Amino acid sequence: MVQGRGNNGAGKKVIVGVCVMEKKVKCGPEVFSAPMGQILERLQAFGEFEIIYFGDKVILEEPIERWPICDCLIAFHSSGYPLEKAEAYAALRKPFLVNELEPQHLLHDRRKVYECLEMCGIPVPRYAFVNRDKPYEELEYFVEEEDFVEVHGQRFWKPFVEKPVHGDDHRIMIYYPSSAGGGMKELFRKVGNRSSEFHPEVRRVRREGSYIYEEFMPTGGTDVKVYTVGEEYAHAEARKSPVVDGVVMRNPDGKEVRYPVLLTPTEKQMAREVCNAFRQGVCGFDLLRCEGRSYVCDVNGWSFVKNSYKYYDDAACVLRKMFLDAKAPHLSTKIPPVLPWKVNEPAQPCEGLTRQGSGIIGSFGQSEELRCVIAIIRHGDRTPKQKVKLKVTEEKLLNLMLKYNGGRPRAETKLKSAVQLQDLLDATRMLVPRTRPGPGSDSEAEDIEHAEKLRQVKAVLEEGGHFSGIYRKVQLKPLKWVKVAKGDTEEEHPIEALMVLKYGGVLTHAGRKQAEELGRYFRNNMYPGEGTGLLRLHSTYRHDLKIYSSDEGRVQMSAAAFAKGLLDLEGQLTPILVSLVSKDSSMLDGLDNASVEMEEAKARLNELITSGVKAVQANGSLKKPWMVDGAGLPLNASELLPTLVTLTKKVTEQVRLLAKDEDEKLAETTSYDVIPPYDQARALGKTNIDIDRIAAGLPCGSEGFLLMYARWRKLERDLYNERKDRYDITQIPDVYDSCKYDLLHNAHLNIDGLDELFKVAQLLADGVIPNEYGINPKQKLKIGSKIARRLLGKILIDLRNTREEAINVAELKNQCQSSTTSIKNVKEHTDHQPKSLIKNEESRRTSFTSDKSMDQDEDDDKEIKYRLDPKYANVKTPERHVRTRLYFTSESHIHSLMNVLRYCNLDESLQGEESLICDNALERLLKTKELDYMSYIVLRMFENAEVNLEDPKRYRLEMTFSRGADLSPLEKNDIEAASLHQEHTLPIMGPERLQEVGAYLTLDKMEEMVRPFAMPAEDFPPPSIPQGFSGYFKSAGVLERLVNLWPFHKHANGNNINK
Repeated sequence: MVQGRGNNGAGKKVIVGVCVMEKKVKCGPEVFSAPMGQILERLQAFGEFEIIYFGDKVILEEPIERWPICDCLIAFHSSGYPLEKAEAYAALRKPFLVNELEPQHLLHDRRKVYECLEMCGIPVPRYAFVNRDKPYEELEYFVEEEDFVEVHGQRFWKPFVEKPVHGDDHRIMIYYPSSAGGGMKELFRKVGNRSSEFHPEVRRVRREGSYIYEEFMPTGGTDVKVYTVGEEYAHAEARKSPVVDGVVMRNPDGKEVRYPVLLTPTEKQMAREVCNAFRQGVCGFDLLRCEGRSYVCDVNGWSFVKNSYKYYDDAACVLRKMFLDAKAPHLSTKIPPVLPWKVNEPAQPCEGLTRQGSGIIGSFGQSEELRCVIAIIRHGDRTPKQKVKLKVTEEKLLNLMLKYNGGRPRAETKLKSAVQLQDLLDATRMLVPRTRPGPGSDSEAEDIEHAEKLRQVKAVLEEGGHFSGIYRKVQLKPLKWVKVAKGDTEEEHPIEALMVLKYGGVLTHAGRKQAEELGRYFRNNMYPGEGTGLLRLHSTYRHDLKIYSSDEGRVQMSAAAFAKGLLDLEGQLTPILVSLVSKDSSMLDGLDNASVEMEEAKARLNELITSGVKAVQANGSLKKPWMVDGAGLPLNASELLPTLVTLTKKVTEQVRLLAKDEDEKLAETTSYDVIPPYDQARALGKTNIDIDRIAAGLPCGSEGFLLMYARWRKLERDLYNERKDRYDITQIPDVYDSCKYDLLHNAHLNIDGLDELFKVAQLLADGVIPNEYGINPKQKLKIGSKIARRLLGKILIDLRNTREEAINVAELKNQCQSSTTSIKNVKEHTDHQPKSLIKNEESRRTSFTSDKSMDQDEDDDKEIKYRLDPKYANVKTPERHVRTRLYFTSESHIHSLMNVLRYCNLDESLQGEESLICDNALERLLKTKELDYMSYIVLRMFENAEVNLEDPKRYRLEMTFSRGADLSPLEKNDIEAASLHQEHTLPIMGPERLQEVGAYLTLDKMEEMVRPFAMPAEDFPPPSIPQGFSGYFKSAGVLERLVNLWPFHKHANGNNINK
């Protein structure tokens, strides 16, 4: 039925036509259940509007001449909607359009959306189009390699994103680099509680259609959705990104949980520009926050926020002003003091606003609050690290070296990718003799050894039936050359090269389990008063989490597994690794800076052991036994060495017998022609034990008897040189490492003498390992400061920035309290604030830039500090903020950091100062000796709000450490030991204090003691972006400016939901 249009005179109402599909409004009895219904109900409550719903029957069946006549039209495209028909109606009746209709055609084609955004100067990720006229069409300008695609010469390194060009196709793929384990994650519209699935076997991109390829933007696992209502209002919400684990977090009502966040001034301007570029008054778009900048990656058109009464109020007020300005300018747009729908509205339930008290140090809600958690953590349980060295003269191997070093005869080559390792395996298979020479063979001993090493290389490359790229790498270095005539000239050609194959050191199923469990322990115990509420704190932008890792695969995977436990994530580790972990090898890898001092320590250590420890330690201090040279070495170390050698030979011989037929069996099997199916579990550390292998009497994991024998045979040869009657004490840690691994993972093989060897090796290793990092406290301090210098500098930056941020928050809170009266005068019901106020608010809120010392490059980055929006959040303490920095590294950095913390007072500049670590803890550390897998050092900083801002005692530091995996159950023969042998997993020891109970270490004191050994803040280089992908983030400083958020509500309840 056609209705007359009002003339907007006195008493006449403005007619608002709602020309959308019914499913978008739910016309009928449930009309006000949808977000749009909530807003239209509020519009009607003003008494100035008449709302007319067209309905599907009218829209689809009636000619436009019979459609209702209105002053203002709400119309937007959805599935089955006749957009051209609506355009014709608008041309006929000329109503005010909230969203113009013609530009809505653009939203169906992602190519046009990106072109429009770029034309308007709105930042988008780097991208390229691949257009196909027919499925699987081959295109000259499109090239795909193992770890990148190239479009028109523009290269996109994995991880990259692949989007269908059609806007309604939501099957978006992310492809991961082989260095992270490879595979693909498929994103899709939410189905139940899933929004993505990881496919570890998929490595090739799609070719059945046209796609956009774009750079993967590391956002710390966060998506930001922006909703505009007119060009002056924008509401933003953050949600857990589907790229992390694909689990949709929902509240008890089944709705996806999102949290409102504040937009920066730059982002507010971007919202205006998107609104104007597409001429859509009500518009939703996706924002990626990365490297301190924001990018638009999708524009959705008409979108409303769900489940936010404050937003419904604001949107109704803004739409009212838009409609009245357009069709009734004579009416006042002033918002009444009490909104009409608020008069009789029952109060909304306020759930869970109570806060829990603390059972640990620091009491939230009282005087002391946790501000910062810094943890330095060693990786989890791993397989023994291995190395094979052999000189090669075979033409196939030398040609392979030239193939991958650009044909340069004197250049070394590193082979790590799947294609390169497959080439090497193919060549090795052809070179390995089918049978081993018998005792009567005329072959020289060197030839036999060479053939054995080639067999070992072949076995390593075939191990597990896949190439992950993380755990195996081969180096080919030319040693000899000859000149070969080529035409009129001579060219050099290599005739001998050194091949070095490094393998092993793989995170085991036990290591992954340990890391996940430690992450859960941190979640529940390191944040006083929080417990599972840490997830609430994290999800509302009040938890600033950054995770760093060294370059080693086992360390990266430990970090990803820990993050999985800490943040209650699900699924595979590769997406978590790429989304959340930043590699920083310069800070967490390498011993080069202290190599000379470490060699000196090892030489002195060898002298102590061989000459006898008793005499040296007899002269030491009984009061402080950790101060003597070689502290911790067993007094009978020199007597234990022959026993160690004898027992090692005994174990090696047993493993040889187990392995004697395996290489013949391998030689008889059919060679692989292509890379077998990728085994994600083996590449990234299995969750469970391979029961079938154990039942068959095979070694745990993917190590066969041949490689197990090679491991023990090398230890036997290197530990003692019979001809020279010389022991190599540097092999003691490796013997201990292999013993520990086989005792835990291969106990079912019943190797006689392994228990006894373990006890002897442990006694020696407990003395040798700590002393390799310095033979006495002063040398330990010198070596430790060289290895951990950069890490110490970064820790001080973390602590300083936390203090500066806390001071700014406290000052801002004081300012807000003193200016409550003036703030009340600010317009509450729109997000359109006077520019001076916005600028002042932003400058105060962002003056505590994240890790500013790390990132000194551009002034415009100073505004970047992402926060929860307190106006829209149902959170009692929106200003509360905790910083967490996690550094995953190896044993060397844990020892080095601990040595600086306990001996820093020995430096000449700090004479007379007490140690940061109390004597009781120093004695426990001496007895601890080994900092095993998953050992950690934690620094927590608390702020006492009752102490003046200027008082150093406002900030207190607490230091704890854990020895990591507890080996003691292995030494027992009880039910617990049997259970651990069955699970192959050792428990992680709880934290121990490094200070006396009641001790008060201020941040100022910590800085004074550690600063002489830490890299100064000004020496940290500004972040740089390399040409290609060289890590999971493009610079070490990237994560310092990233926001981190997941709404995790799986275990939330009314008692902790609003912390």
